[in-house]
Amino acid sequence: MKVKVHYLGMVKTYTNRGQEDMELNEASILSDLLDKIAQSFGKPFNAEVYDPGKREVKTMFTVMVNGVIMGQLNGVDTKLKDGDSVIIMPLMTGG
Repeated sequence: MKVKVHYLGMVKTYTNRGQEDMELNEASILSDLLDKIAQSFGKPFNAEVYDPGKREVKTMFTVMVNGVIMGQLNGVDTKLKDGDSVIIMPLMTGG
């Protein structure tokens, strides 16, 4: 299956791209996608955004699947399907 991944804010700095299509196995979950991204971009991405060993998105970042924050879904265990849109971005604060 194919998933479109968007990198926003500082995440774009770690990946040197704004978006890309990623091929995944049919029964993939969000952590499978994040593991694949972490493998592609290595230490800067792993240190700042996602720790594949802990299956954990760092506290200053969040992931959305089809416009819904992963915390409102099943976290890194969220099932993905063909055509999903995934956004990886820093948390924003305002005031």
